[in-house]
This record gives sequence, C-alpha cells and structure tokens, in this order.
Amino acid sequence: MTTASAPRASSRVGKLAVAGSALALFWPGAFAFGMPGVLGPHWQEAFGVGRGAVGAIIFFMLAALGVFMFLVGTWQERLGPRAMLAIGAALAGLGVVALPFASSIYLVYAWAFVSGASSCFVMIPALTVVQRWYPKRRGLVSGIVNLVFGLAGAIMSPLFAEALGAMGYRAMCVVAGILALGFGVALSRLVSLPADADLEEAVVPAGEEPISERRIGVVDGRGAPLAVPSLTVGQSLRTRNFWLIWTVWALHGAASVSMVSLSVDFGVSRGFEFESAVVILTAFNVTNGLSRIVTGYFSDRIHRVRTMGATFLAAGLAYFMLPHVDSLGTIAVLAAIVGFGFGTLFAVSAPLAVDCFGIGHFGAVYGLVFTAYGFVAGALGPLLAGTLADTGGGYPLVFGYLGALCLTSAILIQFVRPPSRRPLVLEGRPALPAA
Repeated sequence: MTTASAPRASSRVGKLAVAGSALALFWPGAFAFGMPGVLGPHWQEAFGVGRGAVGAIIFFMLAALGVFMFLVGTWQERLGPRAMLAIGAALAGLGVVALPFASSIYLVYAWAFVSGASSCFVMIPALTVVQRWYPKRRGLVSGIVNLVFGLAGAIMSPLFAEALGAMGYRAMCVVAGILALGFGVALSRLVSLPADADLEEAVVPAGEEPISERRIGVVDGRGAPLAVPSLTVGQSLRTRNFWLIWTVWALHGAASVSMVSLSVDFGVSRGFEFESAVVILTAFNVTNGLSRIVTGYFSDRIHRVRTMGATFLAAGLAYFMLPHVDSLGTIAVLAAIVGFGFGTLFAVSAPLAVDCFGIGHFGAVYGLVFTAYGFVAGALGPLLAGTLADTGGGYPLVFGYLGALCLTSAILIQFVRPPSRRPLVLEGRPALPAA
C-alpha cells in the first residue's frame, strides 16, 4: 500500500467500524423499545396480568443492564469488541426465538433479562470503538450509534404490530430472532479498534508531531489535543460528578423508559384502536432515535450539561400535560418530547463521561453508571408507574410523578462539572484486543 493510500484505507476502516457498531444495535434496540409496548396487551390477555406485571418486563430488562454493563466493560478489555458484539447478537436473536415458548409471565421476564444483557454486549463495545476512532467528534459518533439504537423501536413498532396480526405471535418472534442473529454476527466482522497510526491521521493537524493513542484525551475546537486524566474506577467513584450522573440516569431513565410500556395502553384508555395507539409509541421512538444524533452533534459545540438540562425540562413539562389532552396528534407530540429527552440522555452521557473521567477506563466506568438505569430506573419507572396505574391512581398521578422525576434530573445535571483540561501529557490506558 502506498503512503498516499494508507490514510484513505484507514479512513474506510474507521467508517466501517462506526457503521458496524451502529447497525449492530438495531435489533437490540427494536426488541427493547418496540416489543414490550406492542406485545404488552397480548401478554396481559395471554397470562391474565395487569399493567404492573407488564411494566415489570422493563424492570427485568433494565436489571440486566445493571448486572452486565460493568462486566462487559471489563470483559471487552480481554476479548475485544468484535467478540462482544457477536455474543450480544446471539443473546438477542436466540432469546426472541425462544420467547413464544414462554408459558407464563415469569418466563417473559427471563426473556427480558436476556434481551437487556444483549444490549450491554453491543452498546459498550460500540461506544468504545467509535469514540476511539473519532476523538474529535465523540458526541457525533456516539449520537450515530445511539440513533440506530433508539430509532429501531420507531421503525419496528408498527412492523411488529403488523406482523403480529399477519403472521401470529410465534412466527413473528422466530423470524425476528433469526434476522437479529444473522445480521448481528455479520456486522461484528466490520468492527475493529484503531491503531496508533490511524489516530495520528485522524487527530493531528498537518505538520504537527504525531500523537500516540495512549496520549489522546479530547481536542479543542481547532483540533489541538487536550488531556483529560483517565481516572480508574475507584477514583471515579470518589467524585461528585459520578454520583450526579448516576442519579440522573436513575431518575430520568426511570421517567423516560416508562413511556415504552405505558404509551400504547394510555392510547387505548383514551378510546383509540390498538393500531392507532401504537402511533404514540412510534412518535416516542422516532425522537428517541433522532435526538441522539442531533444532541450528540451539538454537544460537541455547546455545553453538554445545558443540552441535557433543557431537554429534561421539556420532557417533564410534556408529562405534566399528557393527562389533560385527548387528541391523538397532541399526545404523540408530547410523547415525542419525552423521547427527545430520553435520546439526549443516551447520546450526551457517553461523551460527558469521557469529559469527566477520561477514555482509559471508559467501558468499566460507564458500565457502573448504567447500574443506576438497570437496578433503580426499572423499579422507579415502569414497575412503580404500572402499579400506580393499576391501583386507581390513574394517569394524572402516574404522569405527574414521572414529570417530577424529569424536572429533578434537569436540576441535578447542572451541578456536573468536568475537570479543567490541561496540555497533553503521556497517559497510559489498558490496551484492548484489536478484534
């Protein structure tokens, strides 16, 4: 390969790595954000359970994130991102293939846990890979990855509803599971980490001294490297920033993800047909996806904390308004505002975590942040919200509670203060396998 062609080759490899990382999240996102809402009424009827029991499906899905996000962050340092993505595809696909054989709601909970685990095995390596390839555009590439994860639910929710009527429950699950397995394993082959030479080409302005990947922190608006100290897991846990971000994930994550299980049922309770009520879930998922690339892109240029606070505030106000509107279009718009805040949480948190804790132990530290989403958000959100709806509180109480969680998150995130950046110095990080 000639010298002139080498940069173009590494650029192609980097773009393929971003594409593979993003698209690998399509089916896990479809299962997480699409299936519980579409299949919730089916499970209620099939197993004779209420909305609280269906809300618990999301709880178990998120519990898996709490268990596996940190573990995946450490395992990928030994196995590499490609292997982790393949494992995630296998868990996602085979789990859905087995779903029709669930004879009780408790076995659906088991599927939810496996489905949540599959998201961990794809999300952490995907975010790690794209931020390593494009350190100057961490918000943008994180947004691209999260865009696919969130938008998948919007694309597949109406298709799942259509397939449920046309093919039946069992055939729909088997076909979806096989597609998820095949595409996920194939896409994992596109993913690789950059070598130092690739990063030199991507980061260093012409004429400047090459920079090793081990020294890269973040860059300023002119492309000049600036170091963010890479904190260990223990050091990160001793910072106020970590616990603020952790708490925001618990509260805003709980409020946002509740829309997945409540949206269709809320629409039906307003007198709309099932197929029409799915529009509410679709609207939520459209902005849940699109906001991730929009706010990810702009967070590279404006204050990340302010971006998150503004969208969280808007989501809270939307929740307060939801019980008092009757038009399907207005309900869908308000659900979309909630989805926009949810997507922002995903898209901006990853680069914000690197701003605060560095890239060296990103997988493990970000995995620990996700324990808030996994262990706390599921209980505070879908499980409690569904129980409140079942016990006579009604949607005004449920949505008022969820709106309060959003507003609290908007306030708390304002207190996150990334450390000041300093001139670049040599800093080590644990090496990841190339594949």
